[in-house]
Amino acid sequence: MYPDQDEVRRLIDLMPASGRMYTKIIPKPQQSRLIETPFPQPWQQGAKPIYINFDLWQELSREERDLALLRSVCWLTGIKWFKPDLYQGVVVAGIISAGVEVAQGDVIGLLVSGGLAVLAGSQIWRKTRSVQTELDADEVALRVAQRRGYDPTTAAQALLSSIEKIAEIEGRNALSFSELIRLQNLRKLAGESPVSVPEDVKKQF
Repeated sequence: MYPDQDEVRRLIDLMPASGRMYTKIIPKPQQSRLIETPFPQPWQQGAKPIYINFDLWQELSREERDLALLRSVCWLTGIKWFKPDLYQGVVVAGIISAGVEVAQGDVIGLLVSGGLAVLAGSQIWRKTRSVQTELDADEVALRVAQRRGYDPTTAAQALLSSIEKIAEIEGRNALSFSELIRLQNLRKLAGESPVSVPEDVKKQF
């Protein structure tokens, strides 16, 4: 048995049920990133991969590992391309309408229908890549951690420190914009700062 198999098993037990169903931990020792979760595409089938370099993984504390994993799982399972809302409805209607227009040879109708579908699709894309989506994933991960025995402050502190530690381990000199915003939000949740993230910042991507 490889040394990291016990850790994989432990992390799977840590996951919420949705994580066990829709994600898969894959050891990837050759990658420079400690943990990597490729953005899921709408046509992607099967479990969504979470790639972990277990040589680097061991440099995190157990609490940091738990929260980093839970956060990745919650981010992946939180991205749903096909769920009932206004934009998904417009996309579907636009595609169906475009098909009808093609059959009827109506070029203007095709352009209008196709344009609506593209516009709605771009709104879905922007929403899934927004800072708000990142913050939501953090907060869902903290709630899952509490169900696994963590108190809210310890969980927020562990996730906060994991972001900083991962950047250090990976040799990154600066954090990304979304990571900086996440840190500020987690400081607020951990009771370390009274400053909340402004609503207009949450809408950026």
